[in-house]
Amino acid sequence: MNTLTYKGYTARIDFDDRDNSLVGRLLGIQDIIGFHAESVADLHTAFEEAVDDYLEACEKIGKSPEKPVSGKLLLRVPPELHAAALIKAQAVGKSLNQLAIEALSREVRMG
Repeated sequence: MNTLTYKGYTARIDFDDRDNSLVGRLLGIQDIIGFHAESVADLHTAFEEAVDDYLEACEKIGKSPEKPVSGKLLLRVPPELHAAALIKAQAVGKSLNQLAIEALSREVRMG
């Protein structure tokens, strides 16, 4: 996946062959923030301007800008999986939270 990151916000980048342009959209928030450009250099500028404009608009209307993530994750899993994960964590001397962090990190290749 092609992404850009700025001020804690990440955008996914795609190519629109209809318009022969690069288009981006902020990920991880409900507000829809998009931007586009015809070159990679212009895309970086458009992305940063979109984030800055979003933050300024939120400030003007007195709204707290959405944050991409808080660090808290609530998962709904089948009870059997929950039990098996808890047993595995206890068996290897870890908390369920530690086990989940390691599993998610492996999945997204962060370490």
